[in-house]
Amino acid sequence: MDVADLAQLQNEQLDALRVGAHKPVAPQADGKCLWCGEVLADGRRWCDAACRDEWERAERCRAVRGA
Repeated sequence: MDVADLAQLQNEQLDALRVGAHKPVAPQADGKCLWCGEVLADGRRWCDAACRDEWERAERCRAVRGA
């Protein structure tokens, strides 16, 4: 492993830490999907994985921007 390989490995590890540091914490379920607003009867926070993923992406963007 040369210097370039070590640098790439270090950058990949730092990127992984940055992603983990920006994982948003969702508020409690309120009977509606946190992303699309669909009514949910069973205490879930999102109606499906796509809404969850979009909510998390938007929250990470807000955290990075400092909003």
